[in-house]
Amino acid sequence: MDFTDQDLSGARFVRCDLSDAVVRGSWVVGLQVDTHDLTDGPIWVNGVDVTPYVEQQLNAQLPGRELKHAQTPEGLREAWAAVEEAWADVVPTAVGKEQISVEGEWTFEQTLRHLVLATNAWLHGAILQQEQPFHWIGIPFAEYATEGGDMTIFREPDSYEQVLQVRAEHQAIVRDYLATVDADTLAETRPNPWASEHQEPVLACLHVILNEEWEHLRYAVRDLATIT
Repeated sequence: MDFTDQDLSGARFVRCDLSDAVVRGSWVVGLQVDTHDLTDGPIWVNGVDVTPYVEQQLNAQLPGRELKHAQTPEGLREAWAAVEEAWADVVPTAVGKEQISVEGEWTFEQTLRHLVLATNAWLHGAILQQEQPFHWIGIPFAEYATEGGDMTIFREPDSYEQVLQVRAEHQAIVRDYLATVDADTLAETRPNPWASEHQEPVLACLHVILNEEWEHLRYAVRDLATIT
């Protein structure tokens, strides 16, 4: 599909497949690209793959983020401690703003609830193979319902304090798991929680959890700054 001499200024693309899209000879001042799949790159700007540079800048903004690709049990424990510390610094800044959405994105409270679900899917479901891994307070990704996911599992919390409590419990569960995991277990495989026909190493499952944590922290910091 070609768009030639079209005015797409102000257009917003959400959950679209723009892989291998080409933009040439176009006015792109102010263009914003925000994706959690950046490392799947490359992303070319004027012939330069900007992915390594963007990753470097994000790691500088979020100290500890560079540890999310740790390969050893010790490295993973260090990586989890870093992301827990980062969230501990951000949570107090959200007080009074936890219910505010920016441009239709999840609120801070909803973000924490989604991270509960991410832990459930990749630790309880994939790694620990629990038949029904989901806590009722979680929020699934947008396509979950349309892809046949059971939404009756989930319901609204009674309070934000309840969300914080469940979130803290799930952080502790990951911490406790990493405290005893060994290299042999990291090399074992498990069915992907969203595509059971595919096998994933336990290490890859833990990397997904870490990536979810850091990317949603980035979103939260971004939106809190906008609110402020």
